[in-house]
Amino acid sequence: MNPLVWYDLFLFVLLFGVGVYVFATVRITNLHKVYFLFHGLMMLWPFCQFASTLTDDSGLQLFYVTLSFVAVSLLGSGWLLLTIFITGYSERLSAKGTFLLFVPAVIGAIGVVANPWNEFVIPLEGGYIERAYGPWFWVVMVILVSYFLASLVVLFRAVYSSQTSAMIKKQVRITLWGIFVLAVFATIDAILNVVLARWLPIIPGMTSLGIFLSDLFFVYVIKRYNVFDLVSIAHEDVINTIPYGILVLDENEVIVEANKASRSFMDLHVGDSFDMEAFLKSVHVVGSCREFVNHYKKKENTLSHIEVIVERDNNIRHYILQSSPIVDSALVPIGHILTFQDVSQERFYVKEMNRQNVTLQERNQALDLIRQELSEANRKLEELALTDSLTNCYNRRYLTQHLNHEVITNIQYKTPFSLLLLDIDYFKAINDRYGHVIGDEVLVRTAEAVKQSIRSTDILTRYGGEEFMIYLPHTEHDLANQIAERVRTAVESNHIMVDHEIMQVSITISIGILSFEDFEVEHVPDNPEGYLTQLFAAVDKALYQAKQNGRNRVEFAEFERGVV
Repeated sequence: MNPLVWYDLFLFVLLFGVGVYVFATVRITNLHKVYFLFHGLMMLWPFCQFASTLTDDSGLQLFYVTLSFVAVSLLGSGWLLLTIFITGYSERLSAKGTFLLFVPAVIGAIGVVANPWNEFVIPLEGGYIERAYGPWFWVVMVILVSYFLASLVVLFRAVYSSQTSAMIKKQVRITLWGIFVLAVFATIDAILNVVLARWLPIIPGMTSLGIFLSDLFFVYVIKRYNVFDLVSIAHEDVINTIPYGILVLDENEVIVEANKASRSFMDLHVGDSFDMEAFLKSVHVVGSCREFVNHYKKKENTLSHIEVIVERDNNIRHYILQSSPIVDSALVPIGHILTFQDVSQERFYVKEMNRQNVTLQERNQALDLIRQELSEANRKLEELALTDSLTNCYNRRYLTQHLNHEVITNIQYKTPFSLLLLDIDYFKAINDRYGHVIGDEVLVRTAEAVKQSIRSTDILTRYGGEEFMIYLPHTEHDLANQIAERVRTAVESNHIMVDHEIMQVSITISIGILSFEDFEVEHVPDNPEGYLTQLFAAVDKALYQAKQNGRNRVEFAEFERGVV
């Protein structure tokens, strides 16, 4: 056996050791899975190249050769997938895109396994240790080169993209060196061991060495920049899933971190400068802009916040911008953390609530106005129901309602009171001589004269026709007589002018008085309405007595107490 074949086994062991090291020192994520798929495919090539030399069975030799080239066919897709993850473009890769990514590699692998009409590999000297390659070999090489070119496109796009962070750019540059090394060794292997195989001896292990060296570049990137570090990955995922926009600025106000939410309302990326004053001028600020900027520039170890309104694509959003300085262990400011909390929904609810409150207040005011109008209408209706429309005095209904309660209270607390019933003398003759219009005028002027001669606490009512009744609270016999005489005199001296008469009309009244001041034998009646009827009858009898005794005079009634 050629001692050089052990070279491939040695490289296989090295690759296996590197894989075990990575597996033992990192935690498994999707990125880990992609790497270990890629690493496993790299391991298969040197192993199968070595295994094919250990047997004289041509069938086993073909199996190992086929397996090694299947691994190479799939290695290109694994390489492209790993570069997509390293550059941070994995979020853009859909399930359909992932499927299409592996289609060319699978087609190449199927052709290698099928080896139709020996279009892939042909045995020489009765076995596959010495072999010639057919057209399908070059198809696999074209597929492999296409994958590497696609990887280069992804890597160079990441390097020259303004949205790529400086750390990822460093990782990509080192990865490019890994691709370059693999491409160089694979090209040398193809030229020496395929194209020039007729003239030069076989030099094994060139591609295996290239695979190993390129893998070392990947491992360096993974360990140097903690690509597989679960805490870093989780930290980035948490930052990107937070609904608040987050910007991390260094001491020169250069953006070193920007999460996804911040990109929804501003076109700033990692590596850009952030000018706070320019940003605040580009938006509408609610609050003191100068105070916030001064606090921001001082970099004091306290929080400050302000509300900004951002309009983008005809969409208005409200944000609470909060600034928090980043300090080192010596409390020296080394940057800022800016958070943008979207409060648009809350502002909408507040605005809607205020609008509804205004509407509610307007409706309440309308209801209050209607209530006032109804109250005024009810008052007027009540006045119409309890007031005489001609003389504007209370009517008999009001007097009855009032005395039903008042008389009972007076008797219960032994409070004296009096009733005056007065009647206009010869009122029918006035109506007959001057007409009802003058008669109504006489009633109105008589009521006015009576009102002016009684107290404010006395209640004047039109009892019926030309009769008026006055309720005198807290009034005994003598005072009632004085008030009655004052009323009688006022009416007698009240002259009423008649248009078609030269003389004035002068009227007199007769008055009956009923006074209550002796409550020794009085008890609270069980039937107030019946008791009140007795009072009215008694004072009416006194009025009748005044008319019988010549009119224009006052007579007192004698109340005959009965069982009520």
